[in-house]
Amino acid sequence: MNDDQSDILHRHDLDRRKRLGMIEAVWGEHKTAEQIIAIAIEMQAAGELMLATRIDESKAAAIEIKLPSVKYYPQARCLSLGKLPETGIDGFGDVAILTGGSSDISVASEAQLALACHGIHSDLIADVGVAGLHRLMHKLPELHKYQVLIVCAGMEGALPTVVAGLMPKPIIAVPVNVGYGISAGGIAALHGMLASCAPGLTVVNIDNGYGAAMAALRIVKASY
Repeated sequence: MNDDQSDILHRHDLDRRKRLGMIEAVWGEHKTAEQIIAIAIEMQAAGELMLATRIDESKAAAIEIKLPSVKYYPQARCLSLGKLPETGIDGFGDVAILTGGSSDISVASEAQLALACHGIHSDLIADVGVAGLHRLMHKLPELHKYQVLIVCAGMEGALPTVVAGLMPKPIIAVPVNVGYGISAGGIAALHGMLASCAPGLTVVNIDNGYGAAMAALRIVKASY
């Protein structure tokens, strides 16, 4: 690897917060522990909070040996370096993250952490899938207090459509890689959400909790 290639691997968008109001997130799944450590040190030197997504436990352990100050979130499969901002100040940016079932929790937790890195409070409302529709109906009065709803679902991905047909809030749908055979790794849920008959439903890619969080952040910031 020459010097130019090395520079490309570690070139960060340190102005993203100033430009967009959001921090740069590091995609960790296809980076080595050593690459993530180098990025973390540079971001820390710049005084920037680091969020790294898609980090498994073995990679997190290797990173923690060199950087004991990182914090690992196993449920979200993410790690952070630096102090997270306070959330929930003056009710700023309340977001609810709904899941169809407990299998969607990892993706929902990624979204919740990404929001927390930007000072946005969110509540996780789990296991309200359409297989037991009464569970969602019981939560409807509570959902009216949130500015944005992120809805994560696998299988056929029906939950966001149902929520969007009942609630006037901006709703961001996240298809999740959960389901038997024909679910095809979340593709059935993705197609179902994209083909939703509920108008105005926003859809991100499969398992993209971070992307859903940033969409919610844009909506929240636009309202202030």
